[in-house]
Amino acid sequence: MIGFGHADQVLSDAQVEQVVAQAVEAMALDGKRLLVLIPDHTRSCPLPQIARLLTRHAAPRTSQLDYLIALGTHPPLTEPQIDKLLGILPGQRDQVLGDSRVFNHDWKNPAALQRIGTLRADQVRRITGGEFEMDIDVTVNRLVFDYDLVLVAGPVFPHEVVGFSGGAKYFFPGICGQELLDFFHWLGAVITNPRIIGAKHTPVRTTLEAAADMLAFPKFGLCMVVKGHDLAGLYFGPLREAWSAAADLSDQVHIIYVDQPYESILSQAPEMYDELWVGGKCMYKMENVVADGGELIIYAPHIREISVTHGKLIEEIGYHTRDYFLAQWERFKHYPWGVVAHSTHVRGIGTYEGGVEKPRVRVTLATGIDEATCRRINLGYRDPASIDPAQWQGRPGRLYVPKAGEMLYKLKDPPAWQKA
Repeated sequence: MIGFGHADQVLSDAQVEQVVAQAVEAMALDGKRLLVLIPDHTRSCPLPQIARLLTRHAAPRTSQLDYLIALGTHPPLTEPQIDKLLGILPGQRDQVLGDSRVFNHDWKNPAALQRIGTLRADQVRRITGGEFEMDIDVTVNRLVFDYDLVLVAGPVFPHEVVGFSGGAKYFFPGICGQELLDFFHWLGAVITNPRIIGAKHTPVRTTLEAAADMLAFPKFGLCMVVKGHDLAGLYFGPLREAWSAAADLSDQVHIIYVDQPYESILSQAPEMYDELWVGGKCMYKMENVVADGGELIIYAPHIREISVTHGKLIEEIGYHTRDYFLAQWERFKHYPWGVVAHSTHVRGIGTYEGGVEKPRVRVTLATGIDEATCRRINLGYRDPASIDPAQWQGRPGRLYVPKAGEMLYKLKDPPAWQKA
């Protein structure tokens, strides 16, 4: 494996270029077709820098170098959005990327997908400890089969569904179809966010790796550990190895441990979270440090949409705890499991007994989503204009997080419900 990583410093531009140049040499790209899987705008990483380095070092050696945005179920990016993602000025893409093309993943288009195999019921039972037993068809964007090798270039952070993002997650859900996507999101929700987030080895990760093993072509990783606007680490190698090294460093860089939980947390979403579907990360990363009965406020005046893709379904089912859905599974099992999982992750853990739901904490939106909608989807509402972040700074029991969604907060001495 090739790369650098430090918990207490960042890489220089020269070090980043050194890793990319050595990665290109190691892949032996002469005359080959290379596809690079990249994140969309909802993930922080220096993609403009990486794309330019690949153009400099890889493009002259490949017969084709292209990019596929691993959107999962996120909306496709427009051409101006793609330019912004890659730091390209309007009309200058050819100057930056040369002949390279950039594609959006299209998860809802059957013609864009190819079935590569099935996770068998006995395999699923073994992976999930008997929680599930079902065959799951595995599909992936058929574009990958037009190339000789695939490079995953993206960041690794603590993640609510899989434990740590990155690696095989760029294939599943990044460029896969709905069946596997729905399954493993619900698997993560059943385990619960507090138990899975920031854990390296999880049943969900095992599921993704089993699916990735069905892909016979060479899979490499250029895995980044982001610190502010810089890189604390950059690792290249076989995908699983590069991801593993990045996850180990992310564990040191992206987790903040605190002594006591907070009664009220103001969790501000950055502009890159442009709908609640991704703005929910402001809850996921903070759930473990909200006191019982406390309040988590997602502060994002710019968010005006629940979800472009899934909003209608979310308005039908609302935001509820895992136990609410499990107790009424016959009523909800026909909804996309990934949507149900999102609902539980935003609402947090809780109980449902005797027809009464008792979430552990209150989740309040101070966003551009109106009060009537918030009440209808079972979340609290505050007028964002009434929020003064200073009221959450330097006060006992309160915490203000100005750029929430990537740093994970955990208790130094966690209760049993947070332990894997």
